[in-house]
Amino acid sequence: MDVKQLSEILKGSNNIVFFGGAGMSTESGIADFRSENGLYKTALGFEYPPETMLSHSFFVSHTAEFFKYYKEKMIFKNASPNPGHKALAILEEKGKLKAVITQNIDGLHQLAGSKKVYELHGSIHRNFCMNCNKFYGLEYIVGSEDIPLCTVCGSIIKPDVVLYEEALEDSVVNGAVSAIKQADVMIIGGTSLVVYPAAGLITYFQGSKLVLINKSPTPYDSKADIVINDSAGKILGTAVEML
Repeated sequence: MDVKQLSEILKGSNNIVFFGGAGMSTESGIADFRSENGLYKTALGFEYPPETMLSHSFFVSHTAEFFKYYKEKMIFKNASPNPGHKALAILEEKGKLKAVITQNIDGLHQLAGSKKVYELHGSIHRNFCMNCNKFYGLEYIVGSEDIPLCTVCGSIIKPDVVLYEEALEDSVVNGAVSAIKQADVMIIGGTSLVVYPAAGLITYFQGSKLVLINKSPTPYDSKADIVINDSAGKILGTAVEML
């Protein structure tokens, strides 16, 4: 019944914004962080915990070890968009969805066809030389041995992802806040809403319908009009099929 109710909300709105987290991509075979099989529980073979290895200071002081972990655990080259990613792209194409705001760095929303995507934590598909700012795609990072170096100046290439100890990019945050403030429907999917400052963005929502889709409860469940404890991709895919 909740999925049918969600579909009715989608049908009645042309000003929807989606806010998603790691659970949005688990159905595409990408590990999340905090579940039983998440990255925080499966860092075997590494000397440091994931929070340390994904920090700015670790990137600077242990660059080779950072890239070893990053390449093995953060890049899923063969991942494909799941029904949820595709459903959001369809909603955007229909003029209903105005923006996707994601904490994920996998680029699957764009691969599914979404155009307006605010990537709060950056993307594995963008990489820049720390000295001359030359751009490099994902293939160059994956294909490089040890530390990827710039072909122009020989400096280290850094993935355009927000590491621990780094601030979110102002332009991305401002765009996301603006989209949330203007939306009349906000769908939150696949996030436990415990990672700040990203989770705090939902406090800017002033619209009429808040929908929460997550396998486990979140701190914002009591504020939602609909709470569905299930896979975000499956639920969104089904709801859009019913339109």
